[in-house]
Amino acid sequence: MLLHFTKMHGLGNDFMVVDLISQKARLRPEQIRRLADRHFGIGFDQLLAVEAPRLPEADFRYRIYNADGSEVENCGNGARCFAVFVRDKKLTHQTRIKVETLGGLLTLDVEKDGQVSVDMGCPRLNPSEIPFSAPDRQPNYPLEVDGQTLSVGAVSMGNPHLVLRVDKIDEAPVAALGPKLESHPRFPKRVNAGFLEVISRQKGRLRVYERGVGETLACGTGACAAVVSGICQGWFDPQVEIQLPGGILTIHWAGEGTQVRMTGPAQRVYEGQIYL
Repeated sequence: MLLHFTKMHGLGNDFMVVDLISQKARLRPEQIRRLADRHFGIGFDQLLAVEAPRLPEADFRYRIYNADGSEVENCGNGARCFAVFVRDKKLTHQTRIKVETLGGLLTLDVEKDGQVSVDMGCPRLNPSEIPFSAPDRQPNYPLEVDGQTLSVGAVSMGNPHLVLRVDKIDEAPVAALGPKLESHPRFPKRVNAGFLEVISRQKGRLRVYERGVGETLACGTGACAAVVSGICQGWFDPQVEIQLPGGILTIHWAGEGTQVRMTGPAQRVYEGQIYL
């Protein structure tokens, strides 16, 4: 079959976005892996599928597949691209869009300047909800990796994240340590590993090794998790600019029991079609 798609990115975190409302397809994990290949396929960090909602309060259902074919719960950069995509395709004219994900319901607001703000919901900090193996909730946890003990924060933004503070982000061992953290046995569903450098109470720098993908140029849920963890540990004020390799996201969190709000850009790269 001929599949129409759009290539998009949010700060360099790139996506293949597929409308599965006006066209019908079932994408198998092995097909997604072939499409994700940057040499023999289209190339992307995640594939985003736009589907009809199942919940009455949602406008769309939003499904996210990593480059390895695994389905995941949430993707903040993808959510912003999702909002731009459904408006570009005239699937909706709304500027406020509610989407159903595996991680819960998200509210997306398309701003007048083209930026997209996403209500990412309340972070989950209890270990069982992340999920993370720990006897009780703490602002940080000791984690044994290769004979050394690291101090990490653990947060779920609908998907699991750990946050490791580093002195200099450019020297952080993301390639070497990222895979070991991603598959650490204390995270039964694997984890996205964030390496955070705190610049000031309003600014931070972040690199993220994403599960099922590797290091990406930006990770929206990772930026949210880093700010939440940083606020819990007294490093940040409620509004923080997070500099990722691909650009800047603004994250706001007022504290326990409140939603995280993420604001940033989303851009279309090109339209395409491919035979499956």
